[in-house]
Amino acid sequence: MFRENETDRIVKYETGSGLAGIGYALAAYTLWGVAPVYWKALGDLPAVELLGHRVVWSALLGILLVAATRGGRELRVLLSSRRRWVPMLATSFLIGSNWLTFLWAVLHDQVLATSLGYYITPLVNVVFGLLFLREKLSRWQGAAAALAAVGILQLTIAVGELPWVTVYLALSFGCYGLIRKVVPVNPVVGFAFETSLLAPFALVMLLTLAATRDLDFPKPDAMTNLLLIGSGAFTAAPLLCFNSAAKRLRLTTLGFFQYIAPSITFVMAVLLYDEPFTRPHVIAFGCVWVALLLYGFDSMRRAAPSAPSEIDRE
Repeated sequence: MFRENETDRIVKYETGSGLAGIGYALAAYTLWGVAPVYWKALGDLPAVELLGHRVVWSALLGILLVAATRGGRELRVLLSSRRRWVPMLATSFLIGSNWLTFLWAVLHDQVLATSLGYYITPLVNVVFGLLFLREKLSRWQGAAAALAAVGILQLTIAVGELPWVTVYLALSFGCYGLIRKVVPVNPVVGFAFETSLLAPFALVMLLTLAATRDLDFPKPDAMTNLLLIGSGAFTAAPLLCFNSAAKRLRLTTLGFFQYIAPSITFVMAVLLYDEPFTRPHVIAFGCVWVALLLYGFDSMRRAAPSAPSEIDRE
């Protein structure tokens, strides 16, 4: 039995930990949500150049973070285990291509497509869990995934082409999450490894661009230079906030925050960037939103009987 003062202290600690987790989750998904604003500010540059800078500065920051967190030993363990670093080659490609697709979409006024892609990512994760991890699919989850697929199919038929930005963002991030789920790697070490692996290709790409077109760095204006250099921090910050939130919150609690980012992006696409929101888009988003409601209902139904409160977490 705890003495009363000890119990009060533990309750206060756990409550504070939960509140801190909520703060970290809000910060992570808000930063991801406003990402188009950051990259739109660099809209005069091509997507491949932005990707090159993003990868290089992220790799440098990742190495510094590994050193600061004393993750060198974990990095050596990763490099010594073929069962770990070989799958990480795939995650490096997936995250790099995901970033490039996102950057291209933002610079070509397809922010709405990125929003839809990240809305359906949780449903893609459910399907991947069924196909590759032998996880059971509930009737509610099956209905949600089918409804989202109907929405995307309807949009494809209406516009006459596959919304490839939406589909690739969801599939690539879903595959990325699947591999990272089955390959236990520290998030900071994994971030440093993936970006460092991409960095040589990014440097070659930047040098090739410099040789074939008027590419210079530093740029003439200080703000552009600051944004390019800061792209590494802007990439790492929400990831670190997310990892901090994941340590403090239940997965079901954290799951509800994941819709903040695409919701912010959706509002910006329609109201700030005035992207067309046609009837097929209304139907597609409507199907996805209803699907997410079904998915959320099922998650709450499954968690309710046995899930402890944030105060009860240990």
